[in-house]
Amino acid sequence: MDKIFVISDGTGRTAEQTLKAALTQFPNSRVEIVLKQEIRTEEQIEAIMPEIIEAKGIIVNTLVSQHLREMMVRISRDHNIDAIDLMGPLLSRLSVHLAYSPTERPGIFSQLNKEYFKRIDSMQFAFSHDDGQRYYEYEKAEIILIGVSRKFKTPLSIYLAFKNWFVANYPIVLGVEAPEIVRKICHGNLFGLTTEPSELSLLRSARQEYLKGNTGDYSSIDFVKRELNYAQTIFNDLSCPVINVNNKPIEEIASEILAIKRRISQGEYYKKKCKEKPE
Repeated sequence: MDKIFVISDGTGRTAEQTLKAALTQFPNSRVEIVLKQEIRTEEQIEAIMPEIIEAKGIIVNTLVSQHLREMMVRISRDHNIDAIDLMGPLLSRLSVHLAYSPTERPGIFSQLNKEYFKRIDSMQFAFSHDDGQRYYEYEKAEIILIGVSRKFKTPLSIYLAFKNWFVANYPIVLGVEAPEIVRKICHGNLFGLTTEPSELSLLRSARQEYLKGNTGDYSSIDFVKRELNYAQTIFNDLSCPVINVNNKPIEEIASEILAIKRRISQGEYYKKKCKEKPE
């Protein structure tokens, strides 16, 4: 059985998939693919070469470092080993076309993949933990937003999720206590959202008009004041930071939350111990 050694400074999955696609054109061949991952130094190349030389294998590499690719070519020639450079010609042509030199930083594609899939996970988390859904999983959240209705909790959750934060939000309703699990959230993960009564009343009036008035006193200024006061008592009880979102864009609110979260983690904000989680 022939051996083909895939040598990569990252995971090697791209080269492996490309190689497997090519091998489908040789249905009668018997080939073993040997993956050598995260090869980023001369010493690592020297360490793997004896195995390749003994097996009289073929090398397929996706090294982004020109120096390491040249070293691979030199050693391969010395030992009469076939070496296929998948990355070098592509980088060279792109460099000419784009008029830029490649960074030669290994593992960038893998890192981009990780960021991409984390973003998918964080977005899914935000959708499934919106408006009090699955509150029993709040210990998994990195940020939990609490506040009365129409206080940008959902769009803010989605915005932060797009930034790879795992975010949940819970609605405060007049006279309804927050679930016990909210009291057990680590300090620095829980944030209250508030605003001016007149602004909230105006927003709710638009919502009420859209729903053709089927919301009771939801938008009345007196009800709004009582609900905001009730929310403030909950914020005080939980000792959580409170963000006034009045006339602020989503980006500014998010930046303010993350700045406070950062100061808390660095011990620069007021401290509160994380309560013990239930067994």
